[in-house]
Amino acid sequence: MAKPETTIIRHAAWVVAWDEARQSHVYRRDIDVAFAGDTIVAVGSIPAGPDKIHEIDGRSMLVTPGFVDVHAHPTSEPMIKGLTDEIGSTKLYQSSLYEYLFLFRADAAGMRAAAEVALCELLQSGVTTLCDLSIDHEGWLDVLGESGMRVYAAPMFRSGRWFTSNGHEVRYEWNEKAGEQAMEAALGTIERARQHPSGRLSGMVCPAQIDTCTPQLIRDAVAAAHERRLTLQIHAAQSVVEFQEIMRRHGKTPIEWLHELGALGPNALIGHGIFLDHHDWLHWPSRTDLGLLAETGATVAHCPTVFSRRGITLQDFGSYRQAGINLGIGTDTFPHNFIEEMRTAAIAARITRGDVHAVRTTDIFNAATLGGARALGRGDLGRIAVGTKADLVLTDATHPAMRPVYDPVRSLIYSAGERAVRHVFVAGRQVVRDGKALAFDHADAAGRLEEAQKRAIEKAPGLDWARRPIGQISPPTFEQIP
Repeated sequence: MAKPETTIIRHAAWVVAWDEARQSHVYRRDIDVAFAGDTIVAVGSIPAGPDKIHEIDGRSMLVTPGFVDVHAHPTSEPMIKGLTDEIGSTKLYQSSLYEYLFLFRADAAGMRAAAEVALCELLQSGVTTLCDLSIDHEGWLDVLGESGMRVYAAPMFRSGRWFTSNGHEVRYEWNEKAGEQAMEAALGTIERARQHPSGRLSGMVCPAQIDTCTPQLIRDAVAAAHERRLTLQIHAAQSVVEFQEIMRRHGKTPIEWLHELGALGPNALIGHGIFLDHHDWLHWPSRTDLGLLAETGATVAHCPTVFSRRGITLQDFGSYRQAGINLGIGTDTFPHNFIEEMRTAAIAARITRGDVHAVRTTDIFNAATLGGARALGRGDLGRIAVGTKADLVLTDATHPAMRPVYDPVRSLIYSAGERAVRHVFVAGRQVVRDGKALAFDHADAAGRLEEAQKRAIEKAPGLDWARRPIGQISPPTFEQIP
């Protein structure tokens, strides 16, 4: 086989490199980073070589490892932009899950458009590895393959569904057989993902929510994940309603219940993990949940934006870290802007604790890289070191929003955001050039998504328990007059 061409980012102004002795990211200045094929082959001062070397001028660049997004719903969330930003059920502890989540359903064309929009946003904000929790649908894996990203497809399955018929009571409709069949279908999809010709897709076992899955379905999912050496992810501790429901059924907190089912461990991701027994909205007497997560090595997938819109926060990021819990960051809502999620995670933690020192930027960046990689069992992701994957983000450190550049990662997270991201590489292949994702036409996808949203809005009142018109379900910011 022909030797792959070597690419050198020459004289990078700043590199967030991995220091093995310190077991930490460190800043390095004016150094080179080289990769060949999908692997980083050198970090430091690299002498000029033969002609089969492609060079990138790094003198104005901040080079960071690609971000790992551990929790996203690309095929659904972009559809609800502008509709659910400010809605939640006041009689269901502010959550939007039970009354509003399924009102705006994308058709097949809308799902494709939503996915393209979300994938562009993710790539352009530096995400190189994604966990996509979606309902399996035709063409899903091919779209993920086209994106150029490294993706863990997580087809969700469950034994029942929640619903409300009055806006203040959550009920459940069960079909255990359908849940078993959906799990079998999901495992088939995961296998197809692992065999995808792109070579960048894998899978994740995903029983959808702790309160919509029977105990046996969760046990079966845990067994399937272990047998196939896959990560398992489940939404849990995401609402007060769910906490109370699991307590009613089993006399245990959601985290205690997952532990009893054998669902906690180093391969387990807990989607959200907000309402643990110490959360002050619960006024619960025990304080065991943080310890169980830390002892078992489970990861919390923290998605701050979608909850902060409803006045809900993790209590708090810093406390979870201090307890020894591994955290990753996800984009559970629109926009799928990962850098904005990092910023929100830091600010929400400080507000919730009432302490500027509750969390450091170091903790947030580590969660966005090392934490996500650890959750996936991937020591070759989330760091820049010889032998790791060439998943790299090049940010323009001379962009006005980055300057003055005293600390470039702080400038990126708190000021510049995705605006300064110039180039992104996944497995050594460029997927973003000059700030634009290469796989899809972002503007065209956004136009198709807008048309799909109009179709969904027309149907929403018929799906609402009270048959309310759209203007009552989601009142506009201002009244529209002739």
